[in-house]
Amino acid sequence: MIFAIEEINNSTELLPGIKLGCQIYDSCASMPVAVHVTFQLSSGLDPVFYTGDNCSQSGTVMAIVGESGSTRSISMSHIIGPFNIPQVSYFATCACLSDKQQYPSFFRTIPSDQFQADALAKLVKHFGWTWIGAIRSDSDYGNNGMASFLDAAHKEGICVEYSESFYRTHPRSRIQRVADIIRRSTAVVVVAFTALGDLRILLEELSLKPSPPPQWIGTESWVTDSDMLRFSFCAGAIGFGIEKSVIPGLRDFLLDLSPSKVAASPVLTEFWEEEFNCRLGQRSATEINVCDGTEDIETIQSPYTDTSQLRITNMVYKAVYAIAHAIHNAMCQETQSITQCDKFTSIKSKQVLTQLKKVKFSQNGYDVSFDANGDPVATYELVNWQQSESGSIEVVTVGHYDASLPVGQEFHINRNLTWMEGGTQVPLSVCSDSCPAGTRKVVQKGKPICCYDCILCPEGEISNATDSPECFPCSKEFWPNAKRDTCLPKPVEFLSFNESLGIILAAFSVGGACLTIMTAAVFHRHRTSPIVRANNSELSFLLLFSLTLCFLCSLTFIGAPSEWSCMLRHTTFGITFVLCMSCVLGKTIVVLMAFKATLPGRNVMKWFGPPQQRLTVVSFTSIQVVICTLWLVLSPPFPIKNLTTYKERIILECALGSAIGFWAVLGYIGLLAVFCFVLAVLARKLPDNFNEAKLITFSMLIFCAVWVTFIPAYVSSPGKFTVAVEIFAILASSFGLILCIFAPKCFIILFKPEKNTKKHLMNKSQF
Repeated sequence: MIFAIEEINNSTELLPGIKLGCQIYDSCASMPVAVHVTFQLSSGLDPVFYTGDNCSQSGTVMAIVGESGSTRSISMSHIIGPFNIPQVSYFATCACLSDKQQYPSFFRTIPSDQFQADALAKLVKHFGWTWIGAIRSDSDYGNNGMASFLDAAHKEGICVEYSESFYRTHPRSRIQRVADIIRRSTAVVVVAFTALGDLRILLEELSLKPSPPPQWIGTESWVTDSDMLRFSFCAGAIGFGIEKSVIPGLRDFLLDLSPSKVAASPVLTEFWEEEFNCRLGQRSATEINVCDGTEDIETIQSPYTDTSQLRITNMVYKAVYAIAHAIHNAMCQETQSITQCDKFTSIKSKQVLTQLKKVKFSQNGYDVSFDANGDPVATYELVNWQQSESGSIEVVTVGHYDASLPVGQEFHINRNLTWMEGGTQVPLSVCSDSCPAGTRKVVQKGKPICCYDCILCPEGEISNATDSPECFPCSKEFWPNAKRDTCLPKPVEFLSFNESLGIILAAFSVGGACLTIMTAAVFHRHRTSPIVRANNSELSFLLLFSLTLCFLCSLTFIGAPSEWSCMLRHTTFGITFVLCMSCVLGKTIVVLMAFKATLPGRNVMKWFGPPQQRLTVVSFTSIQVVICTLWLVLSPPFPIKNLTTYKERIILECALGSAIGFWAVLGYIGLLAVFCFVLAVLARKLPDNFNEAKLITFSMLIFCAVWVTFIPAYVSSPGKFTVAVEIFAILASSFGLILCIFAPKCFIILFKPEKNTKKHLMNKSQF
């Protein structure tokens, strides 16, 4: 302060011709002392600051520089605020002091703790620490600063395991309790929003029972203090400090100590005697060591002579210059580039207060200004306690924080950091390990949000980021992989020619068609034989043709459904089976008519000859053709992707379009089958050595059994098995018809030719 005042008094630009004076008080960090001095200053009890002609106005207080502590600054501001005496603090950082309603005359050259709290929260978040401990001084500085930090930390998603307060005057048991909490804590990182004297006592207590040291995060009050570096177990500590600065000429000023200057100041006298272990003047009469004047201040290493870490010193320097600029603006005028000041002009402290709100200048490269709350622009250095080559702990600047920069750009690290116990890897401080992709976080009951369990994403959902709070579902045509961190396209499933089931069904289908063709070949070769002629060869060949189509139509059900295959498979199946049933029905009617015609006086065969048989087949088949045509025109089958039967795969299948059309086709086939079955039952006991009605009865029994069983199986079968059931029903009923109706005849033709005679067929005695 004295150095700054002397610089100003010697300046020809700032307050030319006007001398500033000062009176320095030591509050000894005591609230009563600070309040007592404040009352003295505000009431003007001191007659003069400097005697002689140096002061233009004796005893009038224009402004106060101080106090260093937030609590004492609050009390001082309450006293001098009503008198409009400006107060400029160099170290009071409590965010509460930014409230101009309560502290209208308060200014400071050090940033508010609100900025530091935000910076600390961003620092903790930057290194991925979500589980921390917090300690604070039980004072306005600690309580308000920690409250701001906890609020900022909460916004950043950081959880606090404990938050403890203490004060240097508390009982030792209270200090021990806080130390034990730190030792037992699972949080590796500890944020200490404490005053220097408070933390020193706590660290001394921690050093009595060494334990794995935590990673300390410090504030500007202690993290740059050289005296704290003796606690080596705090090596690796990081925190924000006031920017280091250079004040030209200060070191020379400090070293320029004459014996008369030292003797005139009780503070310098105490410092001199302590450093050189001698006594000055009359105090030395009874002492052995007497200061003889050969002591050289330049030969000692002490905080007094060390100007390499000017941090708070620069805040005092800027505070004095800010007041000087305010007085200058109130007293001086610039005319024709010449500054003139009238030292006899009487000004009031209120004028200085008004001008102090407007000051904006640069001194030694450092900008000084105040915002509406009396706060400067917040800038900090990020410092790290690192071990030097000599083994000592030193404060190293590793980054910067500037609150005036855009969001996201305030924080910058430009050097490697050393962590607790000399580590080079960032320590991990979390309540729960990160949840990998494929899981989601579920907060443990009764614990902070940072303590959670990792739960696997539900079926059909994924999370593709670590620590995901929620899982989200895949789109309809996608399904999670095994890890549930990626959505993959669902496999498409349909009855294919490439799979075992498709190959087996296709083989039976082709085999059935070949069997039918061979049967037709046998019948054609022996078309003149009695057994072929006796069983209506024309209908037999038409039946074999329709059975061939029935076998082959099952192939249309295999393969990827398309618009044409969906329409073809059901209509072909419906028409070919009706053609088949029409032929069987015609053969059954022929058997009945044949036996009725043998009765005396009856000639019914003329009413059901070959033309009528053909007409019957065509008529019955035409009805099915009409039904299928209406179905295709009104609401035809179409291919769809079935996403509901199976969650994890897509079933390609044919939608019926119109369920009425589908069941009408099946119903008509069933109606013909039942009608045919009834007629065959009626004709089964007719006398004949080879009664075809028996064979038709048995074939219709198999046919009806297959299709009655088909209905529930078709409805309940999932996915491609629905198609397989339908193909199985087609093949089973087709094989039933060809084996029951034509196998016995082929057996006689090929292996029992002696029975293939008209005499044998007409022998009614051998039933």
